[in-house]
Amino acid sequence: MEFKISKELIQELELLIQNKNDKQLEVLLNDMHHADIAEILDELDFNEATYIFKVLDSDKTAEILLELEDDLRENILSRLSAKEIAEELDELETNDAADIIGELSQDLKAEVISELQDVEHAKDIVDLLRYDEETAGGIMHKELVKVNENWNVLTCVKEMRMQAENISRVHSIYVVDDEDRLKGRLSLKDLLTTSSRTAISDVYIRKLNSVKVDTEDVEVARIMQKYDLEAIPVVDELGRLVGRITIDDILDVIKEEADQDYQLAAGISQDVEADDSILEHTKARLPWLVLALLGGFVSVRVLGLFEGAMEEHGKLFFFTPLIAAMAGNVGVQSSAIIVQGLANNTLSGSLFNRLVKEVSLSLLNGVILAIILFLGSHFLLNVEFIIGIIVTIALISVIIIASLIGTFIPLLLDKFGIDPALATGPFITTSNDICGILIYFSIAKLILGF
Repeated sequence: MEFKISKELIQELELLIQNKNDKQLEVLLNDMHHADIAEILDELDFNEATYIFKVLDSDKTAEILLELEDDLRENILSRLSAKEIAEELDELETNDAADIIGELSQDLKAEVISELQDVEHAKDIVDLLRYDEETAGGIMHKELVKVNENWNVLTCVKEMRMQAENISRVHSIYVVDDEDRLKGRLSLKDLLTTSSRTAISDVYIRKLNSVKVDTEDVEVARIMQKYDLEAIPVVDELGRLVGRITIDDILDVIKEEADQDYQLAAGISQDVEADDSILEHTKARLPWLVLALLGGFVSVRVLGLFEGAMEEHGKLFFFTPLIAAMAGNVGVQSSAIIVQGLANNTLSGSLFNRLVKEVSLSLLNGVILAIILFLGSHFLLNVEFIIGIIVTIALISVIIIASLIGTFIPLLLDKFGIDPALATGPFITTSNDICGILIYFSIAKLILGF
């Protein structure tokens, strides 16, 4: 059953904190999952959250730290000494510990590392801090199980027992040579069903997917998704095994990437949270709103070019919002499909074939919508026949052009290394609005001769 925070639970916790009843607080919270406790702490005020955090054991609070909102985690860490932070990090796996240390100031970072009790753990954390956080090296774990290809099964099992003591989950058993170069993986089934004297080199699986330390995290996610992997090994420039990435790490990458793309599509230029300050939200939103405003000025200017039609054919202007809206909507639909294909690496075929397909699809949609528009304008709005013809021809033309723009722009952005998700936001909508209005009145001018 999913955990739900109740008003009664919060009131009970606040009362225990007020009475400094630490023992009862431990009894109440110790059986809860760390993610649920983090959710509770986010509901309490800062002082109450900090009080509970200091009451619980570090093996519990270390996991809670990872689940807290960034602001609350930063506030809690600011109340802890370097030694207390180190005690928390000693309980975490290397990549999680490195993530938290990476949020600290340079001076505090060095002090915390010096306070870590496990020297090997400290070395691994420092090693991870060298990598860009958006690469395989930046998200990998150093904890893993590896065996030498020259060992026999019996030696292998003994070594695995010792290595597995510090690992919460064993996804794979990796095989390396004397230089620590990755050679393959070992099947647990083969290990259990093979004679204890059998050499590992005779039974391990040589075909193995791996990534390099500088591989982008989104590319790691694509590979793991394609081959349905729970974990993938990471190697350095010499092919030596240096870490592993597990599926839970990749889920975080996928979520962050989806959040960024969603915000870009909505016209938000930097990562912000709902609880961020007004200034941060303004900095994130204003650039694209300014772009939309400039696009609006251009649209007004385009309309001004056809000012003479206002007096002679006023009904043309009634359809301007409709044409602009359809252009924007079609462009966003087309670009969304392309952006999704680029993100999932599922686009196939040449650019020409892609454009032909998009033109055919938009032509079919355009004709159906144009027929509905013509009948509606004629019978419901009593628009004269010639105006209805102009609007329907313009609608078909605008839909085709907008779909081509929506297809071509994200492909062009991707080619130049720019996030194609930009093409699903105000940029594509504004450009298609302008293009749609220009096409509409150009067709009207051609037919009516104003």
